Amino acid sequence: MSDSGSTAPSRTALLTAFALVYLIWGSTYLVMKLAVASMPPLLMAGTRYSLAGGLLYLFMRRRGEPRPTGQGWGFAAIIGVCLLGFGNGGTTFGVLYLPSGITALLVATVPMFLAVLGWLSGVSPRPTKWVTLGLCAGMVGMYLLAAHPTPTPVKQPGHAGLGIFAVLTAALLWSAGSLYAKNHRPAPSPFLSGGMQMLCGGGAMLLVGLARGEAAGFELAQVTAKSWLAYAYLVTFGSIVAFTAYIWLLRTVEPALAGTYAFVNPVVAVLLGWGFAGESLNPQMLGGAGLIVLAVVLVVLGGRGKPQVPAAASVVASQA
Repeated sequence: MSDSGSTAPSRTALLTAFALVYLIWGSTYLVMKLAVASMPPLLMAGTRYSLAGGLLYLFMRRRGEPRPTGQGWGFAAIIGVCLLGFGNGGTTFGVLYLPSGITALLVATVPMFLAVLGWLSGVSPRPTKWVTLGLCAGMVGMYLLAAHPTPTPVKQPGHAGLGIFAVLTAALLWSAGSLYAKNHRPAPSPFLSGGMQMLCGGGAMLLVGLARGEAAGFELAQVTAKSWLAYAYLVTFGSIVAFTAYIWLLRTVEPALAGTYAFVNPVVAVLLGWGFAGESLNPQMLGGAGLIVLAVVLVVLGGRGKPQVPAAASVVASQA
């Protein structure tokens, strides 16, 4: 894949990039559950993003990207804390209490939050009737998921409500950070900006994890081989490979097309959770899942203008 959209990309390159974004990001919810099975959630996520961000930042600097300004680091800190510290941190915390598939479906509410917040802040136009219909369908879908939790193998069962609250709060703050990121770029290069945001967001999660006492009594010897493999997958594929593929897609195809990951990932996550993690599905959850997917489709594709789509998509790569 080339660095820009100046030349027409091959069909193979496009299909490869879409496959990476759809499959890798859809799988990260299940993989996160495997990682936090024997790792403290915020310390896991914080070190994951700090490592991935550091590698990406050093790589881009060695390629000749200019040193970021102090103002750029300030932008990166705000965006990184909203998107990763609260957004991904809340999602990682949520998978302790929820099935990975349901977590992914709740995260799919980000475009709905963006439509409302974008309109209220003047960043995007008033939601159309299709967007409004999507918002209503999403609310009903979230009610079905929240009102009818299913018994599934989670690390800390019995607190589904806490998990749902954490993930929805993460989606809300992720959306606020995405809208802020729309007009505040840490660096001219989106790749260098991504590395800066991961460094700042990862550092914030590390501090919160330490403040929560996650390091107390934790020893590396207790981490299972399965969790280490999951961690390595999240750093390399989830935070670097898929992120780079998505940035390239944003420069190559229409943002709405690149943003289709928002309703493909939950389907992938639900199927993987059901097929590989023994996560069960009941009729209420299936109905809620269907309504949320429908809601995201209506919100992403039913808007008059496109401002909310790039905002929803610009940095969601870092959430997976």
